[in-house]
Order: sequence, then C-alpha cells, then structure tokens
Amino acid sequence: MSEKDTRTLYNAQAENWQRTKPILLSDYSARPFVLDMCEPIKDARVFDLGCGEGYVSRQLINRGAASVVAMDISEKMIDAAKSIETEGISYSVGDARSMAEYDSESFDLVLAMFLFNYLNVEESAQTIKEIFRILKPGGRFVMAVPHPSLPFLRKKEFPFYFEPNGNYFSGRNTLFPGQIWRLDRVPVNVQCVHKTWEDYFACFNAAGFSKIPTVKELRINETHIEQDPEFFTPLDGIPLHVAFKLIK
Repeated sequence: MSEKDTRTLYNAQAENWQRTKPILLSDYSARPFVLDMCEPIKDARVFDLGCGEGYVSRQLINRGAASVVAMDISEKMIDAAKSIETEGISYSVGDARSMAEYDSESFDLVLAMFLFNYLNVEESAQTIKEIFRILKPGGRFVMAVPHPSLPFLRKKEFPFYFEPNGNYFSGRNTLFPGQIWRLDRVPVNVQCVHKTWEDYFACFNAAGFSKIPTVKELRINETHIEQDPEFFTPLDGIPLHVAFKLIK
C-alpha cells in the first residue's frame, strides 16, 4: 500500500467508515473504553478533533454533551457525518494543526481519537500546545493512538497491522502504512507516524500538562473473542492501542 496524505486517504474510503453501530475492530477494542475515560461528559462543551464521519461525536451527544464541535481534514468524511442529522454537533472541515480560530479556554473536553498517528513529532507537539490553550482550567484532553509497540509485534496480516520501516527507535517519525478490518471482513487503510512513549510524554510536558496522565493500554478481551473467535483471537494478548487522559 502506498503512502498517501491523510485527506486523500480518507476521501477515498469515507464510505467504508460510515456506520451507526460498531463494525470496525477499534469500535470494540478502543472507542468504548476511551469514551468512558472522557466521563463526565454531561453538559460539557466538547471538541472532537479528527472526528471522521461523526461516529464518536454522536456518542458524545448521546452521553449528554452540551455541544460538540467536530472537525476533520477530509471533506468526504464530513459530508458523511452531516448525512446523519444530530442536534448539538457542529461539523467543519479543517486541519488539527491550525486551531487559531478557536478561543482560549473555551472547551471542557478535547477528544482526539486516532488523530496523532497521522502527525509527526513536531506537528504533535504544536497541536497539543493548541489543545492546552483552548481547554478551560481543569479541562480534560483525551487521546488514543495505536500502541507504539504494535507495528513490531504483528505481521502483515488480518485483522490489524502496520508495516514498520526500521526498528522501534530508528523508525521514529516515519510513516507506517497499515490496515484495520471491519467485522464483515472489509479492510480499511490506516497509517501511523511512529512515535515512542518518550515522544508522547515530551509533547505533553512541552504543552504545559504538568499532572501525571492516566494511561490505558487497550486490547481485546474474552467478551470480544466469544463474539467472533475467528476475528478477535489473532489479537489475543497484543497491545493494540494506548489512551491518555490529561488535565489542564
């Protein structure tokens, strides 16, 4: 699979991401757990950064968010999001690396679900500084990315992989192409700019987050395996994603 910029990648496959119920692997192994980390959501003003086709934005509203500002770089994904009318969500096409239009200290919660795997270290640092700026004091920043070890633990095979270029350290800041499957066995293309644990914590510190973050390493569990053994068993015991929760 050739490398593509994020906008082109998702414009080309927006239809395969559109859903109203869990269908992707990460809808089971990541999103429910990350949404739980976002609580309390009720009455919060939320920024869903890299919202895709709005699957998580709609769940934030269902959990009681007062409003959700949702932005994605792919206009096709935003078109798909807007096709499902949901009161309280404001969708826009935009680049997470440029948030100057948003006022300082204006959000209770910023969520970035699988956004930072598309940004390099320098872009990540700048974006997290902007997130710190737009959060209210006491506001929460929750983000999820592929686990930094995952590309080096999985071969190029169903139902989730990245193709590493180099080793854990030499591959730093390098884009790894990959695929993640839906439960109906349709694959969608994903990418990951590899960053180490050290890189993520350096970005948090540089942005001004001084409190120790909550860190969750996300994986499939026995309930998943019971639901679809063929699909989930190949990932048993593998760290798939990592989620961080930081407080301003």
